[in-house]
Amino acid sequence: MEFKKRILVTGGAGFIGSHVVRLFVNKYPDCQIVNFDKLTYAGNLENLKDVEHAENYVFVKGDIVSLDDVRSVFEKFHISDVIHLAAESHVDRSIEGPMDFVMTNVVGTVNLLQAAKDAWKEGEHVFHHVSTDEVYGSLGEEGLFMETTPYDPRSPYSASKASSDHFVSAFHHTYGLPVKMSNCSNNYGSHHFPEKLIPLMIHNIVNKKPLPVYGKGENIRDWLWVEDHARAIDTIFHKGRVGESYNVGGLNEWTNIELVRFLCKMMDQKLGRSEGESEELITYVTDRKGHDLRYAIDSTKLETELGWTPSITFEEGLDKTVDWYLNNEDWVQKVTSGSYQDYYLQMYQDR
Repeated sequence: MEFKKRILVTGGAGFIGSHVVRLFVNKYPDCQIVNFDKLTYAGNLENLKDVEHAENYVFVKGDIVSLDDVRSVFEKFHISDVIHLAAESHVDRSIEGPMDFVMTNVVGTVNLLQAAKDAWKEGEHVFHHVSTDEVYGSLGEEGLFMETTPYDPRSPYSASKASSDHFVSAFHHTYGLPVKMSNCSNNYGSHHFPEKLIPLMIHNIVNKKPLPVYGKGENIRDWLWVEDHARAIDTIFHKGRVGESYNVGGLNEWTNIELVRFLCKMMDQKLGRSEGESEELITYVTDRKGHDLRYAIDSTKLETELGWTPSITFEEGLDKTVDWYLNNEDWVQKVTSGSYQDYYLQMYQDR
C-alpha cells in the first residue's frame, strides 16, 4: 500500500504515545504510523491491542539512544515525519539516576534530529518535539507559563527536557530542519503507569494501601486529559507554524492534597464505601528534593491560532479515568508486578 506520509512516533507504546498512535492510526488511514519504542517499564504494547492489526500500523522495537537503530528505522520505512514522545519522564527517577535522563532525553533527541536532517533532503516534513511545562521552573501564586517564559529547569528531568528543546530549536535555526514544539502540563487518563499521582492513588485506594502525599500536599499542578493532549498534538502537527512552540494546558489547577481528597470521595462512591473511608489512607511523606511549587499553562496561542480547546472539565475526565482503571484491573495488575514493586518500596515505603 502506498502511504501519503510515513510518521515515526517515538515512545508510541507509552502513556501519551499510545493515545497519539491510536488517534493517528484511526484518523489517517492513508498514513503509515511507525511506533518506535524501547519498551521500558512504562511502554506496554497491550495499550495498542485495538490497532495492532491495522494496515497502516507497524511496531519497531528500538532505542533512540542508538543512532544505528534510529537510522535503520528511517531507512527501512522512508520516514517522512516524526512525532517525538520517547522520554524518561518521572522526576523522582531522575533524582535517583540522572544519567538515564541525559542519555534518553538529550542524546536520543539529538540522534533523531541528526537522522531526520540527513534523510530529509527534499519534500515537506515535520519534526514535532513534545516537551513539558517543567522546563519553565516554578511559579509563584500568580501568573502562567507562556511560550516566552524563560527556561529555569529545577530537576534533572526538566533540565534534560530543556536541553532537548534547545537542540530541537538549534537544528531548526542551524540546518533549517522543519520543527514544531509543544510543552504540556500534567497529563492524566487511561493506560497511565501507576508511578504518577492519579493512577497511583487510584490503585492504592482500590487496594486500601497508604496514599503517599509529598510534604503537606500544597504543590499545585495544572491537569490535562491525555486525549485532549493527543488532539492538540494532531492539531499542532498539521496546522502549527514551523519553528514555533505551543503550550498545551488543561486550565485545571489543583493542589495535590485537594486532588487526592476529591479522588477519595469519588472512589468511595464508586466502590460503595462509607464517606471518608479512603481519605483515612492519606499519608504524608518526606517532600521531593527541589519540589516546584506551582505549574500552570497559558494555552492562548494554541487556542487563538489553531482553534484547540480542552473538550471536557477535569471532573469529567477524572470520572472517565477512574472508570477505566476500575474496569481494567487486569492491565493494572500486569504493569505493577515485578520491578515496579521494588521501585515503589524505595520511593515511598521508607519515607
